[in-house]
Amino acid sequence: MSAAIGFGALIGVLLGLLGGGGSILAVPALVYGAGQPLAAAVPTSLLVVGISSATALLPRLRAGLVQWRIAGIVGATGAAAAFAGAAVNHLLDPRIVLVGFAALMVAAGLRMLRETGDSGGDCALPGGGINWRGCLPKSIGTGIAVGFLTGLFGVGGGFLIIPALVLLLGLDMPAAVATSLVIIVINSAAGFAAHAGDAAIDYRIAAAFTLTAIAGSLAAARIASRIPTRRLQRLFAYLVLAVAAFVIIRTI
Repeated sequence: MSAAIGFGALIGVLLGLLGGGGSILAVPALVYGAGQPLAAAVPTSLLVVGISSATALLPRLRAGLVQWRIAGIVGATGAAAAFAGAAVNHLLDPRIVLVGFAALMVAAGLRMLRETGDSGGDCALPGGGINWRGCLPKSIGTGIAVGFLTGLFGVGGGFLIIPALVLLLGLDMPAAVATSLVIIVINSAAGFAAHAGDAAIDYRIAAAFTLTAIAGSLAAARIASRIPTRRLQRLFAYLVLAVAAFVIIRTI
Protein backbone atom coordinates (compact mmCIF):
# COMPACT_ATOMS: atom_id res chain seq x y z
CA MET A 1 0.00 0.00 0.00
CA SER A 2 2.86 2.39 0.81
CA ALA A 3 4.32 1.78 -2.65
CA ALA A 4 0.98 2.63 -4.24
CA ILE A 5 0.84 5.88 -2.27
CA GLY A 6 4.39 6.89 -3.21
CA PHE A 7 4.07 6.06 -6.89
CA GLY A 8 0.63 7.67 -7.01
CA ALA A 9 2.09 10.95 -5.74
CA LEU A 10 4.93 10.79 -8.29
CA ILE A 11 2.56 10.15 -11.19
CA GLY A 12 0.28 12.97 -10.04
CA VAL A 13 3.21 15.39 -9.91
CA LEU A 14 4.24 14.45 -13.45
CA LEU A 15 0.70 14.91 -14.75
CA GLY A 16 0.20 18.20 -12.94
CA LEU A 17 3.56 19.66 -13.91
CA LEU A 18 4.07 18.31 -17.41
CA GLY A 19 0.71 17.00 -18.60
CA GLY A 20 2.29 13.61 -19.27
CA GLY A 21 4.44 10.88 -17.78
CA GLY A 22 1.72 9.25 -15.71
CA SER A 23 0.62 6.65 -18.22
CA ILE A 24 4.14 5.45 -18.93
CA LEU A 25 4.90 4.97 -15.21
CA ALA A 26 1.57 3.82 -13.81
CA VAL A 27 1.60 0.24 -15.11
CA PRO A 28 5.21 -0.54 -13.99
CA ALA A 29 4.45 1.10 -10.62
CA LEU A 30 1.35 -1.02 -10.11
CA VAL A 31 3.04 -4.24 -11.27
CA TYR A 32 6.44 -3.90 -9.57
CA GLY A 33 5.58 -1.53 -6.73
CA ALA A 34 2.09 -2.61 -5.71
CA GLY A 35 2.29 -6.25 -6.84
CA GLN A 36 -0.67 -6.06 -9.22
CA PRO A 37 -1.03 -8.58 -12.07
CA LEU A 38 -0.70 -6.93 -15.46
CA ALA A 39 -4.33 -7.60 -16.39
CA ALA A 40 -5.46 -5.60 -13.35
CA ALA A 41 -2.70 -2.98 -13.54
CA VAL A 42 -3.70 -1.80 -17.02
CA PRO A 43 -7.32 -0.79 -16.24
CA THR A 44 -6.29 0.50 -12.80
CA SER A 45 -3.61 2.72 -14.35
CA LEU A 46 -6.12 4.08 -16.87
CA LEU A 47 -8.53 4.87 -14.05
CA VAL A 48 -5.83 6.61 -12.01
CA VAL A 49 -4.35 8.54 -14.94
CA GLY A 50 -7.78 9.61 -16.20
CA ILE A 51 -8.97 10.94 -12.84
CA SER A 52 -5.61 12.55 -12.05
CA SER A 53 -5.47 14.22 -15.46
CA ALA A 54 -8.98 15.60 -14.99
CA THR A 55 -7.93 16.97 -11.61
CA ALA A 56 -4.73 18.53 -12.99
CA LEU A 57 -6.86 20.12 -15.68
CA LEU A 58 -9.03 22.10 -13.22
CA PRO A 59 -6.57 24.97 -12.49
CA ARG A 60 -5.92 25.32 -16.21
CA LEU A 61 -9.63 25.59 -16.99
CA ARG A 62 -9.81 28.78 -14.95
CA ALA A 63 -6.82 30.14 -16.85
CA GLY A 64 -8.49 29.41 -20.21
CA LEU A 65 -5.49 27.48 -21.55
CA VAL A 66 -7.33 24.58 -23.19
CA GLN A 67 -7.77 24.58 -26.96
CA TRP A 68 -11.07 22.66 -26.82
CA ARG A 69 -11.68 22.11 -30.51
CA ILE A 70 -8.13 20.91 -31.06
CA ALA A 71 -8.47 18.58 -28.06
CA GLY A 72 -11.73 17.17 -29.41
CA ILE A 73 -10.38 16.61 -32.92
CA VAL A 74 -7.09 15.06 -31.79
CA GLY A 75 -8.80 12.98 -29.10
CA ALA A 76 -11.55 11.61 -31.37
CA THR A 77 -9.30 10.78 -34.32
CA GLY A 78 -6.63 9.41 -32.00
CA ALA A 79 -9.06 7.05 -30.25
CA ALA A 80 -10.07 5.58 -33.61
CA ALA A 81 -6.49 5.29 -34.91
CA ALA A 82 -5.31 3.58 -31.73
CA PHE A 83 -7.13 0.39 -32.75
CA ALA A 84 -5.12 0.24 -35.98
CA GLY A 85 -1.89 0.79 -34.08
CA ALA A 86 -2.77 -1.98 -31.63
CA ALA A 87 -3.45 -4.36 -34.53
CA VAL A 88 -0.01 -3.66 -36.01
CA ASN A 89 1.54 -4.11 -32.57
CA HIS A 90 0.43 -7.74 -32.49
CA LEU A 91 2.29 -8.40 -35.76
CA LEU A 92 5.68 -7.08 -34.60
CA ASP A 93 8.36 -8.44 -32.30
CA PRO A 94 8.04 -6.68 -28.90
CA ARG A 95 11.72 -5.71 -28.95
CA ILE A 96 11.28 -3.93 -32.27
CA VAL A 97 8.28 -2.07 -30.89
CA LEU A 98 10.18 -0.95 -27.78
CA VAL A 99 13.25 0.18 -29.74
CA GLY A 100 11.01 2.11 -32.13
CA PHE A 101 9.23 3.71 -29.20
CA ALA A 102 12.52 4.79 -27.63
CA ALA A 103 13.79 6.17 -30.95
CA LEU A 104 10.63 8.22 -31.36
CA MET A 105 11.00 9.63 -27.86
CA VAL A 106 14.64 10.55 -28.45
CA ALA A 107 13.71 12.36 -31.67
CA ALA A 108 10.89 14.26 -29.95
CA GLY A 109 13.04 15.17 -26.94
CA LEU A 110 15.95 16.45 -29.02
CA ARG A 111 13.61 18.42 -31.27
CA MET A 112 12.02 20.14 -28.28
CA LEU A 113 15.43 20.98 -26.81
CA ARG A 114 16.34 22.72 -30.07
CA GLU A 115 13.22 24.89 -29.99
CA THR A 116 13.99 28.47 -28.96
CA GLY A 117 10.44 29.61 -28.35
CA ASP A 118 6.85 29.04 -29.37
CA SER A 119 6.60 27.22 -32.66
CA GLY A 120 3.79 29.27 -34.18
CA GLY A 121 1.84 27.99 -37.15
CA ASP A 122 -1.80 27.82 -38.18
CA CYS A 123 -2.95 26.50 -34.79
CA ALA A 124 -1.34 29.35 -32.86
CA LEU A 125 -1.24 32.55 -34.89
CA PRO A 126 1.07 35.26 -33.50
CA GLY A 127 -1.80 37.74 -33.17
CA GLY A 128 -4.11 35.19 -31.55
CA GLY A 129 -6.83 33.03 -33.02
CA ILE A 130 -6.69 29.95 -35.24
CA ASN A 131 -6.68 29.58 -39.00
CA TRP A 132 -8.82 26.45 -39.23
CA ARG A 133 -8.16 26.00 -42.95
CA GLY A 134 -4.60 25.07 -42.06
CA CYS A 135 -5.13 23.87 -38.50
CA LEU A 136 -7.94 21.36 -39.12
CA PRO A 137 -5.99 19.00 -41.39
CA LYS A 138 -2.97 19.31 -39.07
CA SER A 139 -5.13 18.44 -36.05
CA ILE A 140 -6.67 15.44 -37.81
CA GLY A 141 -3.26 14.26 -38.99
CA THR A 142 -1.80 14.71 -35.52
CA GLY A 143 -4.67 12.77 -33.95
CA ILE A 144 -4.26 9.90 -36.40
CA ALA A 145 -0.48 9.80 -36.00
CA VAL A 146 -0.48 10.08 -32.21
CA GLY A 147 -3.37 7.63 -31.84
CA PHE A 148 -1.71 5.08 -34.11
CA LEU A 149 1.63 5.38 -32.30
CA THR A 150 -0.06 5.20 -28.90
CA GLY A 151 -1.85 2.03 -29.98
CA LEU A 152 1.33 0.64 -31.53
CA PHE A 153 3.55 1.24 -28.50
CA GLY A 154 0.87 0.78 -25.85
CA VAL A 155 2.27 3.60 -23.70
CA GLY A 156 3.27 7.22 -23.95
CA GLY A 157 0.08 9.21 -24.44
CA GLY A 158 1.42 12.42 -22.91
CA PHE A 159 4.93 11.85 -24.21
CA LEU A 160 3.60 11.72 -27.75
CA ILE A 161 0.76 14.24 -27.49
CA ILE A 162 2.71 17.19 -26.06
CA PRO A 163 5.57 17.14 -28.62
CA ALA A 164 2.95 16.84 -31.37
CA LEU A 165 0.95 19.80 -30.05
CA VAL A 166 4.07 21.94 -29.67
CA LEU A 167 6.05 20.93 -32.75
CA LEU A 168 3.32 20.13 -35.27
CA LEU A 169 0.43 22.37 -34.23
CA GLY A 170 2.49 25.23 -32.82
CA LEU A 171 0.85 25.52 -29.38
CA ASP A 172 2.92 27.06 -26.64
CA MET A 173 3.86 24.78 -23.75
CA PRO A 174 1.16 25.88 -21.24
CA ALA A 175 -1.60 25.43 -23.83
CA ALA A 176 -0.11 22.13 -24.98
CA VAL A 177 -0.03 20.77 -21.41
CA ALA A 178 -3.62 21.82 -20.72
CA THR A 179 -4.91 20.49 -24.05
CA SER A 180 -2.99 17.23 -23.65
CA LEU A 181 -4.72 16.62 -20.31
CA VAL A 182 -8.12 16.75 -22.03
CA ILE A 183 -6.91 14.27 -24.67
CA ILE A 184 -5.48 11.96 -21.98
CA VAL A 185 -8.83 11.98 -20.14
CA ILE A 186 -10.60 10.97 -23.36
CA ASN A 187 -8.12 8.21 -24.14
CA SER A 188 -8.08 6.93 -20.55
CA ALA A 189 -11.87 6.70 -20.43
CA ALA A 190 -11.97 4.77 -23.71
CA GLY A 191 -9.13 2.48 -22.62
CA PHE A 192 -10.69 1.80 -19.23
CA ALA A 193 -13.98 0.85 -20.88
CA ALA A 194 -12.11 -1.57 -23.15
CA HIS A 195 -9.98 -3.18 -20.40
CA ALA A 196 -12.17 -3.02 -17.31
CA GLY A 197 -13.50 -6.54 -17.80
CA ASP A 198 -10.07 -8.16 -18.14
CA ALA A 199 -9.52 -8.66 -14.42
CA ALA A 200 -10.93 -7.76 -11.03
CA ILE A 201 -9.68 -4.34 -9.91
CA ASP A 202 -8.46 -3.94 -6.33
CA TYR A 203 -10.31 -0.72 -5.61
CA ARG A 204 -8.53 -0.29 -2.27
CA ILE A 205 -5.19 0.06 -4.03
CA ALA A 206 -6.80 2.03 -6.85
CA ALA A 207 -8.31 4.49 -4.35
CA ALA A 208 -5.00 5.01 -2.50
CA PHE A 209 -3.16 5.42 -5.80
CA THR A 210 -5.75 7.85 -7.14
CA LEU A 211 -6.04 10.04 -4.03
CA THR A 212 -2.28 10.58 -3.77
CA ALA A 213 -2.06 11.17 -7.52
CA ILE A 214 -4.79 13.82 -7.23
CA ALA A 215 -2.94 15.54 -4.39
CA GLY A 216 0.32 15.47 -6.35
CA SER A 217 -1.30 16.78 -9.54
CA LEU A 218 -2.99 19.70 -7.76
CA ALA A 219 0.22 20.71 -5.98
CA ALA A 220 2.30 20.44 -9.15
CA ALA A 221 -0.23 22.38 -11.23
CA ARG A 222 0.25 25.37 -8.93
CA ILE A 223 4.01 25.18 -9.35
CA ALA A 224 3.77 24.76 -13.13
CA SER A 225 2.01 28.10 -13.51
CA ARG A 226 5.09 29.84 -12.05
CA ILE A 227 7.66 28.08 -14.26
CA PRO A 228 8.67 29.87 -17.49
CA THR A 229 7.44 28.18 -20.67
CA ARG A 230 10.93 27.51 -22.01
CA ARG A 231 12.10 25.91 -18.75
CA LEU A 232 9.00 23.71 -18.60
CA GLN A 233 9.54 22.61 -22.18
CA ARG A 234 13.18 21.72 -21.50
CA LEU A 235 12.22 19.82 -18.34
CA PHE A 236 9.71 17.79 -20.31
CA ALA A 237 12.28 17.08 -23.04
CA TYR A 238 14.83 15.83 -20.50
CA LEU A 239 12.22 13.57 -18.92
CA VAL A 240 11.37 12.14 -22.36
CA LEU A 241 15.06 11.41 -23.02
CA ALA A 242 15.49 9.78 -19.58
CA VAL A 243 12.55 7.44 -20.13
CA ALA A 244 13.83 6.63 -23.63
CA ALA A 245 17.21 5.67 -22.17
CA PHE A 246 15.49 3.46 -19.58
CA VAL A 247 13.47 1.71 -22.30
CA ILE A 248 16.58 1.08 -24.44
CA ILE A 249 18.57 -0.29 -21.47
CA ARG A 250 15.75 -2.63 -20.42
CA THR A 251 15.24 -3.80 -24.01
CA ILE A 252 18.92 -4.51 -24.65
